[in-house]
Amino acid sequence: MININEAVNNISNFIRDSLTSRISEIENVLKNKYKSEVVNFLEGDIINSQIISSAFSLKPIIGQINVVIHAVGILLSLSKILGEEEKIEYLSLGAGNTGRDFDLETNFRVAEFKFINWKGGAESIRQNSLFKDFYLLAESDTNKQKELYVIGKDIPLKFLNGNRSIKSVLSRNTKLFSVFKNKYGEQYIVVKDYYNFKKDDVRLINLSDIIPEINQLSEIESEENI
Repeated sequence: MININEAVNNISNFIRDSLTSRISEIENVLKNKYKSEVVNFLEGDIINSQIISSAFSLKPIIGQINVVIHAVGILLSLSKILGEEEKIEYLSLGAGNTGRDFDLETNFRVAEFKFINWKGGAESIRQNSLFKDFYLLAESDTNKQKELYVIGKDIPLKFLNGNRSIKSVLSRNTKLFSVFKNKYGEQYIVVKDYYNFKKDDVRLINLSDIIPEINQLSEIESEENI
């Protein structure tokens, strides 16, 4: 049984500086090579079954990383954002649908946290998730402060001020789209229409200002939606 430290070392030694570069390098090295040359290469680079065993042993742990980031990120934020007289009414630290309306509700605020490392490209799934959270906060029947925490505001704001159709954004959530259509009909067609209507109701807050270490995410290539 491979322990976690050994597994991480095995994977790290295989990946080296960049997995993408490493794979490209191997593809080029093995081009036009025969079986004996492939065997020599694998032995020379110590590419063996220990690596795939390590990958399989880490897979269940890595699958929980998003939940760890979401939970710890919220917990670290609490010590920075809560007021002295503010009391937590409930927390929802698990990523995804937990049965609670928001990630955080206190006697002063309701809040959602999006630990997404925005890239600025085609990020429709991430955009869908962001709009859903903004919409649910904006429509929430409460007088408490409504807050949406994101990593960097530029890309989220570009989307929220953009012309992507709301029908497209909610295409994978037919129930929510039906609720939206029943309430607003054709009044708001694209995202910016609804955002401009509700933007003063929900504060968009940069998590990087609260947890500076999050800026390190800009150096990490990640396509996971948290």
